Order: sequence, then structure tokens, then C-alpha cells
Amino acid sequence: MPKIKTHSGAKKRFKLTKSGRVKRSHAFTSHILTKKTTKRKRGLRAGAYADKTNEATVRRMIPYK
Repeated sequence: MPKIKTHSGAKKRFKLTKSGRVKRSHAFTSHILTKKTTKRKRGLRAGAYADKTNEATVRRMIPYK
């Protein structure tokens, strides 16, 4: 069997935890930050988990992670 190519965008955006869940970061943190409240920006800094409906798709994109 040939090797599966890893999706370049996905490998930069997702990590797998030891328990197998998919970790992700929040969007809307890179620019146009002046209109966002400090509380909102602080909340976006924290990591999050991918929704269970998307987990299988993400795992298929990062097979060797």
C-alpha cells in the first residue's frame, strides 16, 4: 500500500490528544482586534476540541499525527 498524504492545512491546525480527541484553536484571532472586547479575545486564546461530527474527517486528513 502507498503512503497516504497528510493534508497540509490540517496538519497546521489540528493536534491529537492522548485520548484520541482532536484539539483545535479558535478562529478570529489574527487581525481586526480593535473592535473585539478584551474578554472575547482572552476567550479565543484558549484551545478547544473539534466537534465529534468532524473528528473522523480530521483524523483522515492527519493519518500519521
